[in-house]
Amino acid sequence: MSRSVVKKAEDGRTRTFPPLSPARGRRSFAESWWGNAWVEALEGKQRLATGRLARGRTYARGGNVGEITVTPGQVAARVQGSRPTPYRTSMDIPQLSPREWELLLDTAAAQAGHIAALLDRDMPTTLVDDAARAGVRLLPRQGELTPSCSCPDWGYPCKHAAAVFYQVARLLDEDPFVLLLLRGRGERELMDELQRRNAVRAAADDAAPQTPATAGLLGVPARDVYAAARAGIAALPAPPPEADHPGQVASFATAGDPTPGLDPSALEFLAADTAARAARLLRQAALPCDVPHRPPSPASLTAAEDLVRLAAAAPPSEVFTRLCRHAGRTPQALTRTVRAWKQGGAAALPVLDDAWDPDPSQLNLVREAIKQAWEGERPPGLRITRNRLTVIGHEVQLRLGTDGRWYPYRKEQGGWWPAGPADRDVTAVLAGLLASLDVTPPPRPAP
Repeated sequence: MSRSVVKKAEDGRTRTFPPLSPARGRRSFAESWWGNAWVEALEGKQRLATGRLARGRTYARGGNVGEITVTPGQVAARVQGSRPTPYRTSMDIPQLSPREWELLLDTAAAQAGHIAALLDRDMPTTLVDDAARAGVRLLPRQGELTPSCSCPDWGYPCKHAAAVFYQVARLLDEDPFVLLLLRGRGERELMDELQRRNAVRAAADDAAPQTPATAGLLGVPARDVYAAARAGIAALPAPPPEADHPGQVASFATAGDPTPGLDPSALEFLAADTAARAARLLRQAALPCDVPHRPPSPASLTAAEDLVRLAAAAPPSEVFTRLCRHAGRTPQALTRTVRAWKQGGAAALPVLDDAWDPDPSQLNLVREAIKQAWEGERPPGLRITRNRLTVIGHEVQLRLGTDGRWYPYRKEQGGWWPAGPADRDVTAVLAGLLASLDVTPPPRPAP
C-alpha cells in the first residue's frame, strides 16, 4: 500500500484508503504485533474460526473490500458480496475520553523514544504498556466492536463487516496512526500536541534552579560526557560494506581427465550453496536482537529433507540427476517433492504421501465452517478420505497436515501435486483453489 494515494481531510480526522490488493497467499492479515492484537479483538485469544469470520477472511483476501474510510470511532467501506450491489458496511469502536487522551499524551511525551517510534510508523509496546498502567487501553476489546451492514444477515459480525475489520489490520501494519485516529485524534493534532508538551517540559527543565542538593541528582549533560570521552579516542575505521549476495564460486573444472570420483559440477554447486547459507547466517547475526520481524534461526534438517532442499536449488543438470539417483526417485517424483518444499518447507513433505486419521470431531468442525462460510449459497461438495478433502467434480483437493494447516493440491500428470501455500483457515484454502479454477459459487437467490 502506498501512502501517497491516501486521501486525508484538512484536519486529518478523515482518511480514505484505496482498495487493497487481493492477499490470498498471506498466512495472516497482520505482520505487526499491534495488527495481530487488532485481529484478536475480533476473533478472541483462541482465534475462533466461526463460519462468518472465515467467510469474511475469504472476502478480504479476494479483494471484495472497496475504498476504506477511517474517522474517529468508525471504519467504513463497501463490500462486494454475492449480489451485484456492494453492501454498506462499518465497524464502530469507542473513542478515548478527554481524560484518557491527557493520560496517553503525557505517557507518549514522557519518552523521546515513543515519539520517534510513532514517526517511524511503529507502535512501541512500551507506549501501550505505559498507557495501560496509566489506565488507558489503546487497543480495543472484543466486546467494544459494533458492526453495521446493509446486508440481511443479523449475525455478529456478518461476513462483510468481518472483511472490513480484517483489512484494517493491513492498514495498521503500514501506519499505527490509523488506530489513534479510530480512538479519536488525527496524526497532525497529535504531533502538534506532543511537540507542545515537549517544549513546555524542556522550558521547565531549563528554568529549574540548580541547588547543591539537586546538582548531583541532575547530573552532567550527556553531550558533555560523550565529547570528553571522544576526545581521547582515535576514530574507528569505517566498517566494510555489507555484501548483499555471496561472491562468485571458483571453478573446480580441471584440465585433462577428471580425478576419479570427483564431480567438478557437484563441487561447484555445493560450494555455491554453502556460500549462500553462510551469507544468510552472517546477515542474520548482524541484526540487532530487538529488530522487528527478525528471521528465525534455520531449523535443523534430516538428510532426506536436506536433499530436497538441495534439489530445489539445483539447476536441471547432472547434479539434479545425481540427487534423483541418491534419493531413489524418478525426476518427476523428486520435482513433485521439490514443489511441496517450495510451498511449505519441511512440514509440507509428509503431506505428500502420508495419510492419517484426524479426530472425527475436527472434521465435523471443518464441515460446519465450510457450510457457514457459504451461508446462503451452495457449498462445494466434498468427499472426505482420512485427512484428505476432495472437491467433487473438480480435480482439486485439500490435505490436513499434522501441523494443523490445510495444504491445497491439484491433479496433474496423473497424480496429486501441491498447488499453493498452506493455511490454518480451511475456507480460505478452499476458496483460493476454486478461484484458481475460475469456479464461483452460484449467486444467492433474492429473498
